[in-house]
Amino acid sequence: MTRQMPTPPAEFPGGRALFRLDPAVSHLNHGSFGAVPIPVQDAQAALREEAHADPDAFFIGAADRIAAARTRVARRLGADPDGTAFIANATEGANLALDAVPLADGDEILVTDHGYGTVVAAAARRARITTVALAPDLPDEDAVRETVLAGLTPRTKVAVLDHISSPTARLIASPGLLADLAARGITTLVDAAHAPGMIADPLAGGADFWFGNLHKWGYAPSGSAVLAVAPAHRARVRALVPSWEDEHGFPRSVENRATADYTGWLAAPEGLDLLDRLDAAKVRAHNSALAAHGAALLAEIPGVTPLPYTAGLAMRALRLPPGTAETQEDARVLRERIAAELGIRVLIWPWPGGGGIRVCGQIYNRPEEYERLAAGLPAYLS
Repeated sequence: MTRQMPTPPAEFPGGRALFRLDPAVSHLNHGSFGAVPIPVQDAQAALREEAHADPDAFFIGAADRIAAARTRVARRLGADPDGTAFIANATEGANLALDAVPLADGDEILVTDHGYGTVVAAAARRARITTVALAPDLPDEDAVRETVLAGLTPRTKVAVLDHISSPTARLIASPGLLADLAARGITTLVDAAHAPGMIADPLAGGADFWFGNLHKWGYAPSGSAVLAVAPAHRARVRALVPSWEDEHGFPRSVENRATADYTGWLAAPEGLDLLDRLDAAKVRAHNSALAAHGAALLAEIPGVTPLPYTAGLAMRALRLPPGTAETQEDARVLRERIAAELGIRVLIWPWPGGGGIRVCGQIYNRPEEYERLAAGLPAYLS
């Protein structure tokens, strides 16, 4: 007997009209690069026109305007503006944070096998790393917490954890785990690439260092992210490249990039403002329901297994059959075949014994896009 599927969510009113995405492509991979809404594109374009009209005035006043924009963003995220800096992306945040942590010979940094590659590479440049294996099918938050804690060694000084894991789309750096690590004297760095905009209170866990992208779920322009630092560590945060704002210290010192294009940062508050105008809670509920609908459809495919998930997130992950996408190259090839032949953008992630697929929900998506993916995917599976 065929299992009855839940009723898919209705199309978000006006959602598709807010973006300039190619209508011939189903964009089910918002979590990788995001997409900038038209009002935010327009705000950034106006800022660029201003910079071109009077470069002297624009760049002389940039630091103060960046500070004002940062304050708006920090307050939206529940962060302290004096301990928050604009950065380009989460990987930059990881490097700034790791440079600010005193490490001695023999100290170790704990990471997980779900960590983002460039963030893990940044940790490996600073110290010996201990990699905790998190099975994709760990049943719940407590199982994740216990597995991470079991991976600590007497030499562990730092833990670098995903807030929400990119491949498996689940919560890792939970408030409970962060509290346990703090009680053990472990400095915590949280890669929150997917948190701003997707989680209502993203800094609730109280990490020592927290860095998140605004251009994914916060509707900001590309290259917009923030680093939030607990008071005890701020004096040690130094810009990766010296700037004319060094004398002011963090956060201004890391934000000055000479004649860089600051318009993305200055327009970033417009993205969070748009999210509020749309009703952030309504957007999150809609996007989560869409991702759940897509996952339910894919779970009907023989050999595709749904993974445990964190309720309320706009991403869901499933395992693919053994022999499918087990290596990075195989995953890349499968991803690009699906894009070229089905016109669908989706994340395929590699894993021994069978890789995985991640679907995202966003206000520009429609239920029928996931139905097309579910209809076409079986032809690509081993």
